[in-house]
Amino acid sequence: MSAGRVSEGAGCITWWGFSPARNLLSFGPEKSEGEINVLLVGSGDPRHILKTIADSSAKQKLHIWVMEQSMEVVARQLLLLYITLIPKETMGINEKTEVFLELFGNAEIRSQTEETLRQAASQLILSVTETVEDAMHACLNTTFLKFKERDELARIFKLWIQQISSSGSSPVVMSKAWDYRVRQHLGTRYDSRKGCFDWDLKMKLHEKGCGVISTKQYMQWREKGLAFEMREGVYQRTNPTLVSTRVFNHKGDKVGFQGYWGDIVSSPYLSFGIETDDESLLRTQNRQHVKTAQDISCSNMQGLFQSLSSRGRCLTTAHSDAEKTPKLNLMQLSGVSVTFLPLDSLQKLPLKQKYCHYFNTIYFSANCVHQLGPMMRQIAAPDAVLVVELAKYILDLNKRQEAGFVEKVASLALEAGFEPWREHAADDVYAVFVPQKK
Repeated sequence: MSAGRVSEGAGCITWWGFSPARNLLSFGPEKSEGEINVLLVGSGDPRHILKTIADSSAKQKLHIWVMEQSMEVVARQLLLLYITLIPKETMGINEKTEVFLELFGNAEIRSQTEETLRQAASQLILSVTETVEDAMHACLNTTFLKFKERDELARIFKLWIQQISSSGSSPVVMSKAWDYRVRQHLGTRYDSRKGCFDWDLKMKLHEKGCGVISTKQYMQWREKGLAFEMREGVYQRTNPTLVSTRVFNHKGDKVGFQGYWGDIVSSPYLSFGIETDDESLLRTQNRQHVKTAQDISCSNMQGLFQSLSSRGRCLTTAHSDAEKTPKLNLMQLSGVSVTFLPLDSLQKLPLKQKYCHYFNTIYFSANCVHQLGPMMRQIAAPDAVLVVELAKYILDLNKRQEAGFVEKVASLALEAGFEPWREHAADDVYAVFVPQKK
């Protein structure tokens, strides 16, 4: 039924992952004492960061290193972490959940959310343009990025503010940009798109165990890009954080077009909305789920925010003693730091002595697995765990292609010096490896 090209459904930029949030420290043998270093390659969103921090002991020292494929994704990650770290005295957990999910998965947002975005973007501009060596916040550390990358981040944040300030006349009308993508993906089947949407939901997502994604919500997201509608309000302002530039060949020249170039098939429900520890949210009645993926997303985010809030402390008058530079007025998470690395870091890390056998856990997303090579063994700690996202929820792949992807991942891991972790229970969402024994 889905007659589109594989690349068109998933898009060319990863705004959210194609798998549920997991505590990455739960994979592999139990971790030793001391600081744990986790490297994320192309995760696309902060789901694993939040879940890993929330589930780890408050005594655990955790340093998370993030590497993405584009600065637009880095900007989104910084924004979502910023929202997460707003103290509950400033923004209650329920409101924070609504704002987070709205910015995370909606092509269009409310004007109230725009104002929060404007304030966050203004603060993030300051955090990435400061020239001091110390990060303005341990969980928003961009000091390792190149100057041109930090300049690009500032440009993106300013662009968000400009689009918000343009009195509703955004250069990108999201409803048109979304419809363009749907037309490109479905081609001649566009006029029967509701049937295509229903097929993807019932015969793919539901068959893969995502029955909590309701027909009404999934159809609305496929049609309009509106995944989370949690209260009455007008969702008609373009979400500028989901706007990016894609380069096309036009009459021999390369031309950049702004629009929505992310996933239009699998849905943002996958990150936080299909798994939960609360069994009551998975209850069925007459073979229908009582709760929806939106309900589960809200519950999971509230739980994560509550856990992080209990671990965090707010520094309201923090200043750098050396530079007297004002810090961001956000929660500090005890023992936790998140550092963003340059886009081209993967090939360079093995060349630096600091990162020799450094990372205890390494995560690769499905769209970055081609970068998995022998150099990974040089930066992996002796007891390291390699976690690779599989292609289960990339819906435009058929079963044969999905199986081929699993084989390719196993082959790449073997060439890189890793072997399957034998104690890992059968899982078609993530593959888990450990260094080969010599």
